[in-house]
Amino acid sequence: MPRMFRLRVAVAVAVILCAPAFQIAAAAQPASAPPTDTAPAPAPDPFVPIFNRLYNYDFATAHMMLDERQRADAADPLPYAVRAAVYMFSEFERLKILETEFFIDDDNMVDGQGHRQKPDAEVKRRLFVTLDAARARANVILTADPSQRRALLAMVMAAGVAADYTGFVERRQWKGMSLTRETNRYAQKLLALKPPVYDAYMNVGSLEYVVGSLPFYVRWFVRFDKIEGNKRKGIEQLKLVAQHGTYYGPFARILLAVASLREHKLEDARQIVTQLAAEFPENPLLARELDKVTARIAAQKKTR
Repeated sequence: MPRMFRLRVAVAVAVILCAPAFQIAAAAQPASAPPTDTAPAPAPDPFVPIFNRLYNYDFATAHMMLDERQRADAADPLPYAVRAAVYMFSEFERLKILETEFFIDDDNMVDGQGHRQKPDAEVKRRLFVTLDAARARANVILTADPSQRRALLAMVMAAGVAADYTGFVERRQWKGMSLTRETNRYAQKLLALKPPVYDAYMNVGSLEYVVGSLPFYVRWFVRFDKIEGNKRKGIEQLKLVAQHGTYYGPFARILLAVASLREHKLEDARQIVTQLAAEFPENPLLARELDKVTARIAAQKKTR
């Protein structure tokens, strides 16, 4: 396979892998109608502050908050699925996987390339034990009710974390992509429920865009259920998540920023990262990325 073609396909694999881990818990809460004077105020979502800690890279606090959720309901699969994501993102931070250079450099998207450090064996053990716990609890619930939102979203989360960890931490991108089919299968079940949930479009939107970016003769080998390969449709779905997503709005914006950087739309990227850095001030990665894109804009202006 020619090098440039191989890299193009590999970049597509990476974008597919990058999204599933974030399209998790929003399906637990159906999209609600605008409040009225007589409607009671909805109960606070206990997972919103947990995701806030995750986006701020405050993994220790996120784990403590998840301990509370598990004590409150030991049969709930969602805290276990979210905890697996926290383990994974701690590895992403250690290995510098979410830095923009990783995704802009096509060589990092090829199997066996990217970071050269070994996965932390203890983190890996805890992550997969936690995934098993999430799946076991979700399967008990789905046996009685195949459409139960919370159990379905836990399965989406578990499948997404497994795919992302395999693809990025273990550097087996093609294997991770094959695991993404399970993520899409559960995501499509969530999208079939009523009312619709914006966050559930995270996975399908990224798949639409990436499959639509592949050469037509490759699409015959890269097929996903109910995915047309429509790039414009995929972008619009990601924008919906960025604007209205309960949990994954921030990550949808990160994906849009990465796309802007790859297309050399530096001002667009800076606007997105500026908003993210203000929203999550404790995240050192966002501050560094803002400095980088600002420096690139300044250097670009000097060359004009």
